[in-house]
Amino acid sequence: MKNKVKIQEQERVDDLLTHELGIIQSDEVFSFSMDAVLLARFASVPKYGKILDLCTGNGVIPLLLSTRTKAKIDGIEIQPRLADMARRSVEMNGLQDQLAILEGDLRELVKKTGHGVYDAITVNPPYMPLTGGDLKINEHQAIARHEIHCSLEEVIAASMRLVRPGGKVYMVHKPQRLGEILTLFRQYRMEPKGIRFVHPRAGAEANMVLIEALRDGKPDVRVLPPLIVYDDQGNYCQEIMNIYYGPKEGSA
Repeated sequence: MKNKVKIQEQERVDDLLTHELGIIQSDEVFSFSMDAVLLARFASVPKYGKILDLCTGNGVIPLLLSTRTKAKIDGIEIQPRLADMARRSVEMNGLQDQLAILEGDLRELVKKTGHGVYDAITVNPPYMPLTGGDLKINEHQAIARHEIHCSLEEVIAASMRLVRPGGKVYMVHKPQRLGEILTLFRQYRMEPKGIRFVHPRAGAEANMVLIEALRDGKPDVRVLPPLIVYDDQGNYCQEIMNIYYGPKEGSA
């Protein structure tokens, strides 16, 4: 963390456990969780060029991606409070020259950027379709979890418009919606190329899925080895430890 920025009441600075990065968070809004960290590691980002993170929230994925690439990274967030937190985190970490946080609707972004301007896109979208009884949680959490401002189809359609031909889109989502996700990717000329299921422990059903799609690619999808989060003792498995803390000396 390089610069002092204003930290509002009810906010805190959390350690991202890599490259001395910090992030501004608050219990009043939806904080990032493991799915964002896994997506940031799963994505094969270009060393240079332009990357976009849709539904960026408080900017955790652009911050984490900045440790792996010199590419310019934009994040777009529709909630003003979260966009402001993300901008201050970028400034706090001295990354203004590489990262830009845009406040707005991802469905309208192409009007500002033009078509096909990004080499890669990451997205951790709202997981749940909107139903009448879902909005008892606070507004910020509801928007993060439920498809209030964008549906899954609108996210994928926006991704297709914004990524260049031959560019890649990386998504984390719930396995229950995998069939719908793959159908929509293909409908919008995004060919699924890699799928990895995340399991809380060996023998348990997957509770997350990571997907790589290639714009205008040919059919050829790989199902990658499962990622197991906890071992039999309830500790993080070694791969999760490597993702969070970096590989130990002598480990892969």
